[in-house]
Amino acid sequence: MLVSIVIPCYNSEHTIGKVVELAIEEFNKLENYECEFVLVNDYSRDGTWKSIETLAKQHSNVKGINLAKNFGQHNAIMAALNYTEGDLIIGMDDDMQNHPSQIPQFLDKIEEGYDIVFGVFKQRKFSAFKNLTGAVSRFLLWHLLDRPKDIQMSSFWCCRRYVRDEVIKYDGYNTFLQVLFFRTTHNIANIEIEHFAREVGTSNYNFRRGLNLFLSCLNFTVIPLRVSTFFGTIFSAAGFIGAVVVLIRKLICPATAIGWSSLMCAMLVLFGIVFLMLGIIGEYLGKLMLNVNKTPQYVIRDKANITGKEDL
Repeated sequence: MLVSIVIPCYNSEHTIGKVVELAIEEFNKLENYECEFVLVNDYSRDGTWKSIETLAKQHSNVKGINLAKNFGQHNAIMAALNYTEGDLIIGMDDDMQNHPSQIPQFLDKIEEGYDIVFGVFKQRKFSAFKNLTGAVSRFLLWHLLDRPKDIQMSSFWCCRRYVRDEVIKYDGYNTFLQVLFFRTTHNIANIEIEHFAREVGTSNYNFRRGLNLFLSCLNFTVIPLRVSTFFGTIFSAAGFIGAVVVLIRKLICPATAIGWSSLMCAMLVLFGIVFLMLGIIGEYLGKLMLNVNKTPQYVIRDKANITGKEDL
């Protein structure tokens, strides 16, 4: 059985070679499995593409894709998925935190009949800030998305080919890969894996990149709009009731003073809510315009070990 390993690469010239070599060693230990790699350089600032080209020359089962600009991790994975040929597809990072030694666990679990398997870290070796923002993001996504409630998602996963075939049909600009998985199937499992420390450099995911990824989930849910409607109804009702209370108090006690400070506080809170909801609606409109204008998911500049297939 052929297993395709897709890896989005960004500033990983010192680690991507080791990831590939270790993964090949793991597959040499496995019977009835062979592997191929699809490595995507997401416009790195170092020599990552040269490293990928070198690997492609050394190994016939390594394919390389060089993107024309930075499209983001999930769009880079979508580029890779279009060039996979395996019966199973494994997605992992390029920094050795998703360690190739964990791959056999995914293969064992998916052979139990699952369509998708996500690796969940026993202990997360991130900074305190990233752990905090990750926890907040997971909590919000847990309630915003249609997903199995006992399943956690991660960047280390394995899926069957039919899932891949369904996922690549999506042609929108803002890609959130795990959400595409969830809308394809709920036959999903988690396994516990070791989280290895980063060997070189620091995380490429800053707050802005993480926020952009989180906002991409708006492509796949209308819950924020329903929340806007809920808040609008609640505050409108509260405002009406408050107006009636003020009127009654004024009629009963004409000397009652009208407080300027409390009025301003109420206005600030209510206008803040209004602008927040307008911002959410603006996000939806902006993403709609990007998709209507056919903004590409990715643009391929160069390829290595890929022939005879047109870009999708």
